[in-house]
Amino acid sequence: MTAIKTTVQTTPASTSQAVPYAIRAERTSDVTAREALLDACFGPGRFARTCQRLRDGRMPAEGLAFSAVRKGRVIGSVRLWHVSAGGAPALMLGPLAVDPACRGLGLGAALMAHALAEAAARGHRAVLLLGDAPYYTRFGFSLEKTSELSLPGPFERERLLGYELVDGALDGVAGMIVATGAAEGVAKPRRRGALAA
Repeated sequence: MTAIKTTVQTTPASTSQAVPYAIRAERTSDVTAREALLDACFGPGRFARTCQRLRDGRMPAEGLAFSAVRKGRVIGSVRLWHVSAGGAPALMLGPLAVDPACRGLGLGAALMAHALAEAAARGHRAVLLLGDAPYYTRFGFSLEKTSELSLPGPFERERLLGYELVDGALDGVAGMIVATGAAEGVAKPRRRGALAA
């Protein structure tokens, strides 16, 4: 039986600096605040980024979009997206954003730990991202198995990182990373016996 990794190293915020917040599933009511947060963190150029090509017109993976909320205000966000990594199923993480006023308090680490734990609990096998290695290696991401993967646009090779939720999930992966998630606006079929919302 293949072991699933669920341990993520994080650095908790010190008690004296802690900002009380809750991490919860993203809600429709979070959309406007999330977009404003992403604008504040990444600027208008965020829509031109290569990884945005994997998100355009797609829905995040089911159950894998999260908001950090403090006093009813969205102060952090992370989403994961279905992709194929050279034919292997995986998730692409991003963007991970924290309100500039709340940085340095461990919120980004908490969002990352929550997202990875939930992805593992839902049976996903691997997570990829394009980001700063010095930050993401502390969560277990590395360059070790991503050297033969490409993205649909320009990117810096040393920023394409992978994390195996299941040992060996990225062994031998090669080729283009492409979006495989559900298209936006496509209603999911209701489960038999589901109650109307």
